Amino acid sequence: MMRVGIIGAMDVEVTSIKERMTIEKIEQVGDNTYCLGKIGDTEVVVARCGIGKVNAAICATTMCVKYEVTHILNTGIAGSLDNQINIGDIVVSTDAVYHDFRIEPFGYPAGMVPGRKSISFQADESLRKLVVDSIQKVAPEIQVFEGRVASGDIFVGQKEKKDWIIQNFGAKCCEMEGCAIAHVATDFAVPFVIVRAISDKADEESTVSYEDFEAQAAEHCANLVFQVLQSL
Repeated sequence: MMRVGIIGAMDVEVTSIKERMTIEKIEQVGDNTYCLGKIGDTEVVVARCGIGKVNAAICATTMCVKYEVTHILNTGIAGSLDNQINIGDIVVSTDAVYHDFRIEPFGYPAGMVPGRKSISFQADESLRKLVVDSIQKVAPEIQVFEGRVASGDIFVGQKEKKDWIIQNFGAKCCEMEGCAIAHVATDFAVPFVIVRAISDKADEESTVSYEDFEAQAAEHCANLVFQVLQSL
């Protein structure tokens, strides 16, 4: 049976899902609250993980080990790294990378975690296609882009940093949790996909636009995720 773990960093990224799902049980594990229930006929576990890679990894590990989810879906907001991707558009991950993991002096390329074969963690192709097709079906007016998500424990708001991430990773958007969730999901062989609504352009104006569009973009993404799961 499919049991989907839904992870958002902030309350605003999961509140509308919790309000509309059928909640059967609420459990506290560590610092996180997990809501167990259903969306349509699909079993789900929904949690706010907190901001940053470590918080995201803790939550994803709990999802995999304690709740034995069969799939993980990370919802939330991100900054655009592509001029064609605008505020309000959606990015669905093909893969994810760490843009702040850097030990080049030891012979590793930027983003490479020692012991791994690649700098990236691949999203599940069938799950990605299902999400993209579902979004285009329930919200055909929304622009959906597929591509790489870059994660790091830093809010990207400088053109120099943005350009460096684009040059080194070719990512479509940047945020602070997705790759950590992808890393955990990969290690536990749990298919995953990251779905992000764009809240800013990851430049010098990003702080202002983020504050203006944060709640709107997060709820927008959560609503799409809810509709996708309802259609399964």
